[in-house]
Amino acid sequence: MEKIVIEGGMPLSGEVSVSVSKNSILPLMAASILSAGESTFADVPDLMDVRVMAGILDELGADVAMDGNALSIDTAAMDKWVTAYDMVKKMRASVLTLGPLTARFGKARVSLPGGCSIGERPIDQHLKGLEMLGAKIKMESGYVETSAEKLSGTVVPLDMPTVTGTENIILAAVLAEGETVIYNAACEPEVAELAGALGKMGADIRGGGTDIIRIKGVSSLRPLKNYRAIPDRIEAGTLMTAVAAAGGDVVIKECGFDHLGALAGKLMRAGVEVEETVSGVRIKSNGRFECTDIATLPYPGFPTDMQAQFMALMCAGNGVSIVTENIFPQRFMHAAELKRMGADIKLVGNTAVIRGVETLKGAQTMASDLRAGAALVVAGAAAHGRTEISRVYHLDRGYEKLDVKLEALGARVWREKQ
Repeated sequence: MEKIVIEGGMPLSGEVSVSVSKNSILPLMAASILSAGESTFADVPDLMDVRVMAGILDELGADVAMDGNALSIDTAAMDKWVTAYDMVKKMRASVLTLGPLTARFGKARVSLPGGCSIGERPIDQHLKGLEMLGAKIKMESGYVETSAEKLSGTVVPLDMPTVTGTENIILAAVLAEGETVIYNAACEPEVAELAGALGKMGADIRGGGTDIIRIKGVSSLRPLKNYRAIPDRIEAGTLMTAVAAAGGDVVIKECGFDHLGALAGKLMRAGVEVEETVSGVRIKSNGRFECTDIATLPYPGFPTDMQAQFMALMCAGNGVSIVTENIFPQRFMHAAELKRMGADIKLVGNTAVIRGVETLKGAQTMASDLRAGAALVVAGAAAHGRTEISRVYHLDRGYEKLDVKLEALGARVWREKQ
């Protein structure tokens, strides 16, 4: 195992590029199930979650190959429809195989994801949508089993705008007979991209990226060819908060500024300079900023996946910040680790009250989940002294060489064996 070590207090400068979005490439990989042929993807980030999804597709009978950042998935000979617990326990997004397996084979058996470190994330909306499309649902021995002679289009009103739930229903509905209309759909850019990519495969989808998505089923789809997914807006946001915390002047390239509005607005409110550029965004900070409040909301609101990193930033701010977590109310495990660095945080239900301190101090810490690990990196970049972050395999699930990118900007950061 490895740990990341950061000697904080170094301002950051230069240019850095953002990798392709993890939350986009995973549903796109699942979408390859829908066509009997070879799909190819460019600039795929080398992440643990990508490798897990590749392993799942391989076990389902696909021919999966990754050469550097080029990925090919040939599903022509795919003949299995069971996604086992051993894979699902490594990555909850593997539940995205449920919709396309049901659509292609008329049946699926996928292990229930169970709980996770940021709280319960049920798949009831996934199952509700599939059932309304005509699938029979059965729970047995920790697995959800679906069966359907033929899925039929219908109206699917979601109780809440769930991202993976919306994606799973889209992936099932594209091969259903007739029209499916999803109300209260998730509007995240990754959902819009999935709809657009499926359109390139021959699907008939309107409204991707809005709360009403209309899907006219087609008889078959063709594979995607040399597809490059959108940049990772959460990686871009993490780099933005790291620069704000440590101070410096950095241009973050290959990122969609249009997807960063809520975060950019809060950073500017805190006194950090944020400027849109031709290639992305420029961040300038002197390392001092005012505390400001945030409340996580579905897109285009403040993203829950940036809550931990922004909290870390506020710990070193001037004043008091109130952070309200509306998506995953238990997503505050990073607070205890930030306190080890001298942060002043009080938790009350789904709200954290942060009183900024003059200086965070390096400490031994532990990442409890992906975004908590990113928060500790942000705090470590701002802190005085040496910060050690263990369990960095959480970080490697969703960030491609984050420590290397920060080192190139002037941070004193490296990995050590534990």
